[in-house]
Amino acid sequence: MTRTARWIVGVAALAMSAAYVLPLWSIGLIAPQYPEGLGMLIWINTIGGFKENDLNSINGLNHYIGMKEIVPDSIPELKWMPVILGVLIVTGLAVAWIGRRGPFYTWAVALGLVFVAGLADYAKWGYEYGHDLDPKAIIRVEGMSYQPPIIGSKQLLNFRATSWPASGGWVLVASALAVAAVMASTLRRRSTPAPRASRESATALAATALIIGALGCAPDGPRAIALNEDACTQCRMTIVDARFGGQAITKNGRTMTFDSIECLAAWARTAPAGTAKAIYVIDLQRPGTFVPAESAGFLRGALIKSPMAGGIAAFASQEAAEQQRAMLGGSLMGWNDLLADTTAGSHNAGTRQ
Repeated sequence: MTRTARWIVGVAALAMSAAYVLPLWSIGLIAPQYPEGLGMLIWINTIGGFKENDLNSINGLNHYIGMKEIVPDSIPELKWMPVILGVLIVTGLAVAWIGRRGPFYTWAVALGLVFVAGLADYAKWGYEYGHDLDPKAIIRVEGMSYQPPIIGSKQLLNFRATSWPASGGWVLVASALAVAAVMASTLRRRSTPAPRASRESATALAATALIIGALGCAPDGPRAIALNEDACTQCRMTIVDARFGGQAITKNGRTMTFDSIECLAAWARTAPAGTAKAIYVIDLQRPGTFVPAESAGFLRGALIKSPMAGGIAAFASQEAAEQQRAMLGGSLMGWNDLLADTTAGSHNAGTRQ
């Protein structure tokens, strides 16, 4: 192995140790009766909630539909995973130190198999919890199962369930991809007489970018809204207009989506202090484009027809809002003004203009 390849493998192995202090997977639930959502974080050796009592609340809900109680101490995988990952990290560092292709290939294949087995085990766990229901449950829906999605989102009765890697999971993904890049480069070097320096530089840059990017992988920015699919966290209406609304990213990395500025303001006004890590609004002049709420400018006026009849639109800046004021009329406001104005967001939920 080249010196560059050995360094990448060593860094990837060390980066995986972040899984001991960061959550690996995130499962979220949002419903009208839980507008702020409930959620579980799967760590390498335990399971906890987004908030202090979330796991207890989820177990309480599961009891009504006949699902088994989630008890971290009874899940054997949570006892094995710290040991398995520790062995992978130590052997990965040893492989980087030895620098021979044979041990590296063996370790890389083992790493891939462990990751695939872990994902398969998670899918099996979710299937069993979602399908093995108590026939005497209080709430029974014929033919209904409650398996959360392996990855992505899924509607389960009145709950929208989401399942994504958490920060520690993304670090593991990035480390695995970096190792795969080293393997591909090593195999290619044996069959193609390409310039050695250029190969090593490209591989090193790609692997470093993956690992560094994953270390700060909890979502810091908004995600694209799926029109006619995503529902507003506050009013539960399906989002159909890309010109309004916004998103709030919580300190736990969850993304809360809103169909209008008034819904977003109403949620932000009542959310516990420190809940939101970042808040974004959609620029009316660039439908679907998000800007930070604190730096945005807002107009509130009769000519603005926002989804929930609050008459509020956002613009990229105060200057941009001022320029549109002559055409649209209304009052010029900042984000703090909207939060202080209790009439912004006081509409009746579910009443769309």
